[in-house]
Amino acid sequence: MVSPANILIADDDRSIRVVLEKALSRSGYIVRTTGSGAALCKWIEDGDGDLVITDVIMPDLNGLDFIPRLKNLRPDLKVIVMSAQTNILTAIKAAERGAFEYLPKPFDLNELCSIVERALTKTSVDIQVHNMDRKSIEETLPLIGSSPAMQDIYRTVARLMTTNLTVVITGESGTGKELVAKALHEYGKRKDGPFVALNMAAIPRDLIESELFGHKKGAFTGAISSEIGRFEQAQHGTLFLDEIGDMPLDAQTRLLRVLQEGEYRPLGGKDIIKTDVRIIAATHRDLKGLIEKGQFREDLYYRLNVIPVHMPALRERRSDIPELVRHFLSGLNLEENNSKSFDMDAMKSLQNYNWPGNVRELENFIQRICVLYTDDTITGTIINLELDQEKIFNKSLVIEDENIGSAVENYLSRFFDAHDALLPNPGLYNRLLKEFEEPLIRLSLVATKGNQIKTAQILGINRNTLRKKIKKLDIDIIRGKKRDAFNKI
Repeated sequence: MVSPANILIADDDRSIRVVLEKALSRSGYIVRTTGSGAALCKWIEDGDGDLVITDVIMPDLNGLDFIPRLKNLRPDLKVIVMSAQTNILTAIKAAERGAFEYLPKPFDLNELCSIVERALTKTSVDIQVHNMDRKSIEETLPLIGSSPAMQDIYRTVARLMTTNLTVVITGESGTGKELVAKALHEYGKRKDGPFVALNMAAIPRDLIESELFGHKKGAFTGAISSEIGRFEQAQHGTLFLDEIGDMPLDAQTRLLRVLQEGEYRPLGGKDIIKTDVRIIAATHRDLKGLIEKGQFREDLYYRLNVIPVHMPALRERRSDIPELVRHFLSGLNLEENNSKSFDMDAMKSLQNYNWPGNVRELENFIQRICVLYTDDTITGTIINLELDQEKIFNKSLVIEDENIGSAVENYLSRFFDAHDALLPNPGLYNRLLKEFEEPLIRLSLVATKGNQIKTAQILGINRNTLRKKIKKLDIDIIRGKKRDAFNKI
């Protein structure tokens, strides 16, 4: 008969020790608890325990710093780390030091019991430990939030650090998909290599293959010199393919071949280039829906979607909003030498709003408030006033694509009806194109708060083309000054 597993629990909070002891004892385990780091060390040195559950911060022990020592003593002994410090850095440090799992407080007892069972049955694997000699991840990659949804993201990032697995990150626009991709790179095995990003929606469809794989001089009209592609730029590093759902089918076919064979030829080239790149893709679109419509290759989907990561919308983690606001404010205050803060009513209003543009919209909103209002304390009255305008603005942008054509046709019908039997003067095409082009670009800039990359993305044109049109049409680039934008419109 197999003896029940012996579990060692260390936490300076007696109530947590009691709850864990009762829950795990009911599951049939032998449990020993202590509030002393020294006692835990003694038990382990004596060879006691099949599994350790420890808090990070105790009066005489740092659980994270203790893990490497424990691993030296007993390499096969697994450790589950509990922590009230619910940020991504804790999850990453726990994984780097060799913890089996990181569990943020408060936690679900059923989840804990499930983790314990997995830890006791799973075969040990070697974990490569990296040196934490870089800046805090909160400084370089602001993945902010303590909500359960974000804790899942942190743990996923921590688990994927030691792999080269391909990842697809899904989620609405503005949720922070690229930040997760950067975290996977910066704290992964390829951290010393380059991180190269390519947004499929911002590149003309006929240039995507050239952007990915490079081209030789004369490969196509306009190829006046040879250029290396993003795959070569990202060699030994990470290639982040944003908005992968907007990739044309012919480029999808070639990407699939590269992923399968690990090599490619530049456009117009003869030499085969071996590639050593980790692929992380992201999209706000439903890839399975695109597959059903014949717009995305199913085999490419399964090749890319080895590890799916879903970024929650901000409305699904409203409890993180105060933390996000404080983060954005601290950066703005430091940059502008201010000391602005939001009162409780203001914070409550921010939490009650839906934020269709997610974290990106929240950040832009905070920036705009800090520019428009000189008050050191931003009140709920100010926030409600601005949010009313935000709702109007967002509502004005909700136009279904299929309605655009009929709206233009109605306009043109009224235009021709107004001329009755008389035909318009020659040059109508260019005149109407100009009439539509200027407000289209201007309003797109308003919608993106002056972000030219995002505007080019929305319009489906090259960023250089957008810049030329902005200059030609003498359009002001509006960066969040919504009131002026409304007046101009």
